[in-house]
Amino acid sequence: MRVVIAEDAAVLRDGLTHVLTSRGHVVAAAVANADDLLRATSEHRPDAVIADIRMPPTHTDEGLRAAIAIRRAHPEVGVLVFSQYIETGYAAELLAGGARKVGYLLKDRVADVSDFIDALTRVAAGGTVLDPEVISQLLAGTRHTDHLAVLTPREREVLALMAEGRSNTAIADQLVLAYGSVEKHITSIFTKLGLPASATDHRRVLAVLHYLGT
Repeated sequence: MRVVIAEDAAVLRDGLTHVLTSRGHVVAAAVANADDLLRATSEHRPDAVIADIRMPPTHTDEGLRAAIAIRRAHPEVGVLVFSQYIETGYAAELLAGGARKVGYLLKDRVADVSDFIDALTRVAAGGTVLDPEVISQLLAGTRHTDHLAVLTPREREVLALMAEGRSNTAIADQLVLAYGSVEKHITSIFTKLGLPASATDHRRVLAVLHYLGT
């Protein structure tokens, strides 16, 4: 992957650069503010960007607003928000255009470097990766969850893990289910949410958007 990093903490920025390059990826740019992130993305057109939320000059939401701008201007670029904070309003806007190629992870909840690299790889490849705490707070702020009432408790568990970016195999392991049972639950979810097979729409992503109420 070719990656652009935006992180104002120099030690963490250098650490992310080392982690990625030591695993064979290319860091096209590593910058400390949102303006430089936008410029670097336009210049290098990376496979993915990693963006902190709170960066100079105000240290509020510059990084997240830049991530939203990148999603609009460069939809081919995967965007992984990596922060200590959850900004539900902007997070919902980040997902509003579709959950494909987007991730939102919390720094203090990433315990394994390999898991982080795997998440970034999935985002760059078109997947969705959301920390469970981000999902919980997004759901707490939405009133659009009635449409999920048709799902069984087990189907809701499967859909929640789908929203975290888990594969069918990972869902089976997490819930101690047979792989075939997970496939049946997912098929049932698609049917109940009215998501027929389509050549243009990714049903897994659409199901996640239903789950998030976006």
